Amino acid sequence: MAAAGAHRPGPLKQQNKAHKGGKHSGSSQRRAGGEAGRAPRGVKAQPRRRLRDLNRVDRRHQALQLRRQRKEAVLAEKRSLGSRDGPPHLVAVVLLHSRAAAHDTLRLLQSQDSALVRADEGRAGGFALLCPRLKQRWHFVTAQAGDLHTVLDLAKVADSLLFLLDPVDGWDSAGEHCLSCLFAQGLPSYALAVPGGTDLPPKKRIDARKKLSKSIEKRFPEAKLFPLNTEQESSLLLRHLSSQKQRHLAFRDRRAHLLAHAAEFVPSQDSDLVGTLKVSGFVRGQTLSVNSLVHIVGHGDFQVSQVDAPPDPLSLNPRVVKEQKRSQDMEVQDGSGNGADEMEEDIKVLMKADPSKQESLQSEVVPDPMEGEQTWPTEEELQEAEDALKANRRVVKVPKGTSKYQAAWIVDDGEEGSEKDDDDDEDDDMDDDLMEEAVSQEGESSEEEAGEEESETMTVSECLRDDQYDEKMEEDEQMLERYKQERMDEMFPDEVDTPRDVPARVRFQKYRGLKSFRTSPWDPKENLPRDYARIFQFQDFSRTRKNLFRQIEKEETEGASVGWYVTLHVCNVPISVMESFKEGKPLVLFSLLPHEQKMSVLNFLVRRHPGNSEPVRAKEELIFHCGFRRFRASPLFSQHTSADKHKLERFLRPDAALVVTVYAPITFPPASVLLFKQRSNGMHDLIATGSLLSVDPDRIVIKRLVLSGHPFKIFTKTAVVRYMFFNREDVMWFKPVELRTKWGRRGHIKEPLGTHGHMKCHFDGQLKSQDTVLLNLYKRVFPKWTYDPHVPEPVPWVRSESALPEREVEME
Repeated sequence: MAAAGAHRPGPLKQQNKAHKGGKHSGSSQRRAGGEAGRAPRGVKAQPRRRLRDLNRVDRRHQALQLRRQRKEAVLAEKRSLGSRDGPPHLVAVVLLHSRAAAHDTLRLLQSQDSALVRADEGRAGGFALLCPRLKQRWHFVTAQAGDLHTVLDLAKVADSLLFLLDPVDGWDSAGEHCLSCLFAQGLPSYALAVPGGTDLPPKKRIDARKKLSKSIEKRFPEAKLFPLNTEQESSLLLRHLSSQKQRHLAFRDRRAHLLAHAAEFVPSQDSDLVGTLKVSGFVRGQTLSVNSLVHIVGHGDFQVSQVDAPPDPLSLNPRVVKEQKRSQDMEVQDGSGNGADEMEEDIKVLMKADPSKQESLQSEVVPDPMEGEQTWPTEEELQEAEDALKANRRVVKVPKGTSKYQAAWIVDDGEEGSEKDDDDDEDDDMDDDLMEEAVSQEGESSEEEAGEEESETMTVSECLRDDQYDEKMEEDEQMLERYKQERMDEMFPDEVDTPRDVPARVRFQKYRGLKSFRTSPWDPKENLPRDYARIFQFQDFSRTRKNLFRQIEKEETEGASVGWYVTLHVCNVPISVMESFKEGKPLVLFSLLPHEQKMSVLNFLVRRHPGNSEPVRAKEELIFHCGFRRFRASPLFSQHTSADKHKLERFLRPDAALVVTVYAPITFPPASVLLFKQRSNGMHDLIATGSLLSVDPDRIVIKRLVLSGHPFKIFTKTAVVRYMFFNREDVMWFKPVELRTKWGRRGHIKEPLGTHGHMKCHFDGQLKSQDTVLLNLYKRVFPKWTYDPHVPEPVPWVRSESALPEREVEME
């Protein structure tokens, strides 16, 4: 009875879930040695499983070992730089103020105890400092802040930058411009030194130092100012330069580079203007291969035929060099004793180029006229076709209203038919260049007038000086016109007026309408220009870049190791390179990675520099400093979006990041980019800064045109629109294109009214009387092939003595 009367759980009893041993139950079975944990034969166990099995103490020990390895790597890098086995510590001295005492600073650095000083032969103000007691060697080179190319070229290869500041003002306008360019390009390790200031009273000296320390916090956070007035202070500065952590620049760490210590030009047998340039210097960055191409900054790409190993001119132990010379002398005496061997008895040939492995200098594709569908006839073929067309052309008298097809069947002769010119390029850019043509005509007329006045010889009077001053005002008028164009483009983006003399269906025949700019398809291989047959394209650029960088990190390249003093025999170099080196300009060489000599379409992501506000129109010639390259090109500006189509921008916007597209040699990112615009007086203004985004010829840049009309009569959902077109045929031609209004209405053209361009349109709602009807047309655009690797030297930047570092400096 007791068992029969026991309580039994009902259907509403709480049911708890069974406990599970974690989400990764399979891992516990594998750790337990179960069937799931047995790996197939021949399969190696993954090392990640060991990490999960480590206890807390082992993980802590492992993290400690990783930190020690990183610390030892940093210390090894510091010890190798400037040591006997590594390259000398290259320090570029940059003057940020005109009153900075460069001569006294260099004299203090040279007055170190037990230090040997050796002056450079090819560069004024450069010297090497050898300290056998400290087992360190430095190489100092000087660059004026106004000499833009010299500063940027030296910053590409320098291990450290030594900025010299004025004790009162810090830096002037030229120094501000220099710092902006250096920060955009990539700043290596640096130090701030303040020479002078001892002539100030102690109270003013302390106040000036506090003011200067406060002003540099924005530019150089956590930076330390080093006074440089005594030998002890110069020793502290050298110790700081040698012990500070090195900041890496990605574009130079993956490529071998060197700064020329000496150079010799040997003319070729065919011409004295081209020959072999023997450049001597210390290898930095990566191992230098003789089969790879080298890029001389500012001069182009070249091949290397031979690499020699001359004696180190900056050796810390000269006795080793003497012993090497004696051993080499014995070898020369044992062999043939001609004069050439006696001249090069101290030089050892390391390697010579292998023609089968050497990189080619081919930068463009030679298009095959029989390959592909998008081929273009040559100029000779076009001329032959035109001559044949003229020879076969006959004059036919036809009735009024006869078509060309019908006239072709008429045998009777008549008066000659008219010819039609084909100016596709002019039609493409007509809307872009209408305003520019007017401006350029004014500029040409002003140049002609200036040339006529310069050719005359007369006494300059006051009235003539006023006329010359008024001629400069024409540049202001041109700039004012550009400001107006930029302002109109901001207020009415992409809106153009429909021409009255040319039918709209003819003027805009290369444009098309899109249902949706974001989702409508556009084939990237459609209607490509001729220049696309000359460029190279990767099947997968990102994968090629990753494989190449992985190969650089893992595989060892045969060639001259980092720290060796070598002589490169660079072939087919113009004599202008040697003349530039004799003038004191730095000669910087970079080895090129595979494919970096080939032309393609480069896209840069840039942002407008806040120090410049002048309007910059698309397709204007700009100067590019991309990584280790320097060239001129006429870019396109487009929006930076994640879509497959990108809208063209007619001006460089100050409030958004834009993508700049040009034809240029392939460069593997990361690489910084600086955009400059050359003034009429030769100075270079910094326009924008950014980085290399991609190498992609398939990036579609779409130019948009907006035709506007005004509602004439408004009904419930229909309206009569005028002033968009001016004939009936244009209305019928653009009837399939969708309409929109500035107030968000959508619609389409129903039918034309009359013969003067009025049309009846239907919308999704009633229009307002102040609304504007718009019609969008689109066309793909391509950059112009204006690549020029030769950039003229800029005029030194005009300094302003009164510019203080703590307030904003206005760029003139």
